[in-house]
Amino acid sequence: MKTIAVIGRKGGSGKTTIAAHLAIGLQLRGRTVVLADTDPQRSAMDVMDGRKTPGPQAVVTTGPKLFALQVATVRDGVGALVIDTPAVLEEGVLHAVALSDLALLVVRPTFLDLAAAIRTSDIVRRLRKPGLVVLNQAPAGRGARESSIVERSVEALHLLKLPVAPTVIRSRAVYQSVVEAGRSAEELASDPVAALEMKAFCDFIDHLVFGPRASKDQKQY
Repeated sequence: MKTIAVIGRKGGSGKTTIAAHLAIGLQLRGRTVVLADTDPQRSAMDVMDGRKTPGPQAVVTTGPKLFALQVATVRDGVGALVIDTPAVLEEGVLHAVALSDLALLVVRPTFLDLAAAIRTSDIVRRLRKPGLVVLNQAPAGRGARESSIVERSVEALHLLKLPVAPTVIRSRAVYQSVVEAGRSAEELASDPVAALEMKAFCDFIDHLVFGPRASKDQKQY
């Protein structure tokens, strides 16, 4: 069982949107998923409550109770535990990072978001946990050229030795509209560009955390 903590230190970074999409995305890839909501706003629970088809199990919990939840999910044969954390740095975030196999730092390409991510990355490194920055709500590039604000953000993060997910999540209205129904953009055909974008992101995280999948022609032992 793998645990992924989703962290967003600035309000409005889209942390819960990423956590919900990732939990659903891992479920679509055959994983049994529990989405733990430790944010007092309970936004992740609101998302899953709106889902009309089978999907990740969502539970409300707190940082100090995460270890017991992790033990229970391992016992129940759950494949992935995705933790949606509070936006403010508090004990719940520290618990989530300490228990994680991967900490995802969700940031927008803005100065204040990047500054917060740098401070959060210090915590991840201090706890000796793998961390990855996810650029979210980024403007689209022009043709084959990336937007200058995204280029500058990626360059700054690389200089600070913070790994960045290869898929940049763009600012798209569909990401907000689908989570209102407890769905992922990957599940719907209303915006094929967003579907492909989220598929690439979830494929990358699934491969990173669980390793490569065996091909259909490869024997499994």
